[in-house]
Amino acid sequence: MRTGAGLAAAGALLLASTATELWSGSAIIPAALAASLLVCGGYLLSLRAGLLALPPARGAAIRSFDGHPEPVLLTGRVRGANAAARRARLDAGIATGAACYRLTREARLNGVAAEEIEPRGRLVVTRAGPRSLLWRLERGQPAGSAEGAGFETSAFPWFRIDAEGRILQRNAAAAALIEGRQRFDEILADAPLRPDGVHLLAATGQAVRAITLAAGDDRRELLLLPLQGAEISGLVPDHFLEDLPVALARLEAAGRLTYANKAARQLLGDRAQPGVDIAELLEGLGRPIAERLADTVRGRALGRSEIARLTGDGPEVFLQVAFTRAVLDGATSLLAVISDATELKTLEAQFVQSQKMQAVGQLAGGVAHDFNNLLTAINGHCDLLLMRHDVADVEHGDLMQIRQNANRAAALVRQLLAFSRKQTLRPTVINLQDTLSELTHLLNRLLSDKVTLRIEHAPDLAPVRVDERQIEQVIMNLVVNARDAMPRGGEVRITTRNVRLGHDLHRDRAVILRGDYVIIEVADSGHGIPEGKLNKIFEPFFTTKQVGEGTGLGLSTAYGIVKQTGGFIFADSPPGRGAIFTIYLPAYDKGGPVAPAEEEPEVRRPRDLTGRGLVLLVEDEDPVRSFAARALRLRGYTVVEAASGEEALEILEDPALHVDIMLSDVIMPGLDGPAWVREAQKARPDAKVIFMSGYAEDAFSGGDSGVRGANFLQKPFTLNELTERVKDQLQA
Repeated sequence: MRTGAGLAAAGALLLASTATELWSGSAIIPAALAASLLVCGGYLLSLRAGLLALPPARGAAIRSFDGHPEPVLLTGRVRGANAAARRARLDAGIATGAACYRLTREARLNGVAAEEIEPRGRLVVTRAGPRSLLWRLERGQPAGSAEGAGFETSAFPWFRIDAEGRILQRNAAAAALIEGRQRFDEILADAPLRPDGVHLLAATGQAVRAITLAAGDDRRELLLLPLQGAEISGLVPDHFLEDLPVALARLEAAGRLTYANKAARQLLGDRAQPGVDIAELLEGLGRPIAERLADTVRGRALGRSEIARLTGDGPEVFLQVAFTRAVLDGATSLLAVISDATELKTLEAQFVQSQKMQAVGQLAGGVAHDFNNLLTAINGHCDLLLMRHDVADVEHGDLMQIRQNANRAAALVRQLLAFSRKQTLRPTVINLQDTLSELTHLLNRLLSDKVTLRIEHAPDLAPVRVDERQIEQVIMNLVVNARDAMPRGGEVRITTRNVRLGHDLHRDRAVILRGDYVIIEVADSGHGIPEGKLNKIFEPFFTTKQVGEGTGLGLSTAYGIVKQTGGFIFADSPPGRGAIFTIYLPAYDKGGPVAPAEEEPEVRRPRDLTGRGLVLLVEDEDPVRSFAARALRLRGYTVVEAASGEEALEILEDPALHVDIMLSDVIMPGLDGPAWVREAQKARPDAKVIFMSGYAEDAFSGGDSGVRGANFLQKPFTLNELTERVKDQLQA
C-alpha cells in the first residue's frame, strides 16, 4: 500500500513540475517518466484493494492444490493460486520484501525454504521447476482435518501416512506406485523420506518432490510432484553417485546415515544401512566420531581427513574419513568422503616397528659394550686367582664356577650383539648338508626323549656363504624353540631345498629379490603360535613361554644373524600344524669371486707367552686397566698406564720413552682410541697397535680404524688371550 501510494504521489509531483515546460514543447522524457510512475503506483494500489483479481489457476501443479484448505501460490514463469489463496485474496505480499528475498534465494539454491510469518503461520517455499516456486502457508491445520483435502481426484499421487510410515490412504494416481507395498519408504528408491525433498520412485525411476501438505502428531499428507531433468539438477545426488569409484556417504547432522554409495558400502560393510549412527560403524583414533561431526556442523575443520577404525569382528580395517557440511533439501547434511587407509596404517606400523627395533638394537649394543667391560674384569681377575690356586685347592672349584657363569654371561652378550647386528661375521662358503650333519649330535642332546629330530636334504643343495658358527646358533635357537612348544613330545623337522624366484617376492615387511636361494625350514608339531602374536615373534624380549622360562632373545637373535648374513626369516603357523620357520639364504654363485679357503685349525699346544717390551695401556675403565696391567707384568712386560687418550699423548711427549706397542680401548671420553693413536703415530710410526672394545670389530669406523697395521681384541678376553695377542703383534 505504501509502495503504491508513494509511486503514485511521486508521479503526480513529477508530472505537475513539468507542466509549464510542456507548453514550450520540451521535457518530453520527464513527462514520460512521470506517467510511468503514476501507472505503476495505481496498479499496485488497485491490486492491494482487490480491484485486480489473481489470475485463474493455470497448470496441473497448481490445480492439484485447489482442494487443499491452506493457501498455495505458484510464482515464476507460471503463476497461479489455489482456491484457498484466491478466497483469502493472498499473494506473495503476505511476507516482507526481505523475507521473500531470503526464501526465494534459499529455495532456488537448496530446493526448499521455510520461515515463520507472524501472525499468519509458517511460509514454506519449494522449488517446483526451473523458474517456478510453490508458496504454501501452513496455519497449523491438523492432518486429516479435511478428508483427502480434495486430492482423491488429483492427477498427482497423494498419500496419508502414519508416524511409522505406513500408508493409511492414497488416491487413484498413487495406486500404480504401491503394488502391494505397505510402507511409504518402500515406494522410494532412495529412502528414507525427506519432507519436501527430491526422490526417485522405485517403480518408475521418476524424479518427484515429496510435498508435505499437513502434519500432525500421528500422521501426515504427502503429494508427489513430478520433476523434469532440468528441474532436478543438483537435487538428486544419490542417483548419480551410486557407481562412482569414490566412497561417499551422506549423514544427518546428528550422525545418522541417510545414504552410502556402492563403494562406501563395500568399505563400511553390510551394517551401513540408512538410520544407522556412523559412530556405531567407525571408531575415531584421535577424537571420537561424534566430536568430529559436531565440529563439522559448526563449520570447523571442514574437509580435514582423519583415520578411523572400522568396528566389529573380522580383520582390522582403517579408513580415512573427511567430513564436510552441505545443505540439501533445505536441511543441514554432512558428506563423508571415505578411503581405505589399512595399507597406510600398516606401513606406518612397520616404520614405527623398524624405529623401535633400531632403538632397541642401539640399546642392546650399548649394554653389550658396558657388560663386556665388566666381564673382562671378572674373567681377568678370576684368571689371576686361578694362577695361585691349583686343582687340589678347595677354592679352585668356586673360581671355576665364577668363570663358567661369566662365560654364560658372555654368551648372552653375544646374543645381544647378534640381535643388534653389531657382531663381526666371518663368512665362508659351506654346504648346509655337511654343517647340519655335524650339528645333528648336538641337536639330539638339546631335545628331550619325547621329541624326535628328522633332517631331510634336497639333492644337489647349492652352497651358501655364511658364518658357519652363527648359522649353527640360528638352527639351535629354532630347535630349542620347537622343543619348548611340544611339552608332551612330537617331531622337529629340518628340511633344506633350492628355490629359484623368477620375480621379486613381497612377504610381510620384506622384499626378496629374484634369484637363487637355499631354504631352511624348521617345523614342529606343537600347538603353534597365535595369529595375533605372529607379527611380534621376532621382537626382542617377546616370548610366548611362561615367566622365567625364556629370555625372549632366541628368535630375535636368529632374526639379527639371518638379516646380517643377507638372508630372510619368516614364521608361519597353519592351524593344527604347529609352527614353521623359513630361512632364505642367497645361493653362492660359483662363477663369482672365489672366497678365501678356510684355514685348517691348528692343534693347540701350550706355548710360552712371556715377552719383553714396553706396553702403553690406555683404558678408561679402572677394573679392566688394572687386570690388563697385572696380566702383562706377570708375563714380563713393562706397562705404562693411562686413563684417557689425552693422558697417553702427554706421556708420549717424553722422547726418552721407547714404546713397543700401544694397547688402547676404542670408545673413551674425549679422544677415542683411533684418534689419539693416529696423532701418536706421527712421531712413533714403528709402534705396534692393538685396539680392544666391547663392541664388535666392525662396529667402530666401519671396521676401518684408519690406523695401518692395527689388530683387534674383542672383549671379554682372558689373561692368556691378552698376552697371546700382544706377543703375536710384537712378533708380526
